Amino acid sequence: MIIVHAPSAAGTGLDRFVLERGMDIPRNALWIDLLEPTRAEDHLVEAFLTVSIPTREEMQDIEPSEIIYTEDNARYMTARVLCQSDTEQPRLVPVSFILTHQALVTVRYDEPRAFAMFTSRAAKPAGCGHQPEAVLDGLIDTIIDRAAEILGRVGDQIEDLSRSVFEHDPNRLERSGGYQGVIQKLGRQAGLISNVRESMVSLERMLIFLQANHQGPTKRSGFKTEWRTTIRDVQSIEDHATFINSKVQFILDATLGLVSLEQNKIIKIFSVAAVIFLPPTLIASSYGMNFKNMPELNWEYGYPMALGMMVLSVVGTYSFFKRKRWL
Repeated sequence: MIIVHAPSAAGTGLDRFVLERGMDIPRNALWIDLLEPTRAEDHLVEAFLTVSIPTREEMQDIEPSEIIYTEDNARYMTARVLCQSDTEQPRLVPVSFILTHQALVTVRYDEPRAFAMFTSRAAKPAGCGHQPEAVLDGLIDTIIDRAAEILGRVGDQIEDLSRSVFEHDPNRLERSGGYQGVIQKLGRQAGLISNVRESMVSLERMLIFLQANHQGPTKRSGFKTEWRTTIRDVQSIEDHATFINSKVQFILDATLGLVSLEQNKIIKIFSVAAVIFLPPTLIASSYGMNFKNMPELNWEYGYPMALGMMVLSVVGTYSFFKRKRWL
């Protein structure tokens, strides 16, 4: 699918339309968004801009020389963008950006929410400048804003899990699924934080490349991108992700410690019960021997005496444990 964004007739924003089969790309196309493109669609864009569209396999390459380079006055960049972060299976997807003097081309095989957010923003008056660099700048800012939004939501959820663990409220902990549920949720949030960091690292590498290869503002547009400021925004999100990740690790360690304490309490109860019932078991074993000459066998009060010794041994052991504060 080829999605074309061009300046609106009123000149206030960008109009979006899907290029139908057999249609030519308009000359004023400012942003060409390739979503799961076919080879025929790749060839159409290649002929229009005289660029080479990377394949899906090339986009997944992790070598910087393969995903960030300049060729024929066009800058090729691939970054990993957050996708499906509001679901149970968040993931990172590669997105390629091809910046030329005429238009920006994006190649993707998924639908990150940041693209829909920017499309809505660019359609509004003054939502986006009418230069390829301005479109790229707005798209990168939206990806960064989306990452910050995700981190904010993760921080709120981690704070709620922290209260469940440390406030000693059984009902709140039960609503979180108990200690096992807390650990599982922490694992999911840690994975999401890792995705944010990885996305920002790839975006930072792309921004450093743009800054190093900045060709200056064009006379026709007068647009100049401050990539240095954007890099600082990316780095601040990376620092925030590191802080939240350390908080996740702390809560995870504390949860595991509390689980160990609960297990120790259970083992302690069983150990105390075994020790308490050891003396009466010894007495019962002694009087359970079938020897002929046992004085108490023919004694009228032998049985009550044995029971009394058992009870006294239990009470004495329990009192000793209480006095030592082992219970």
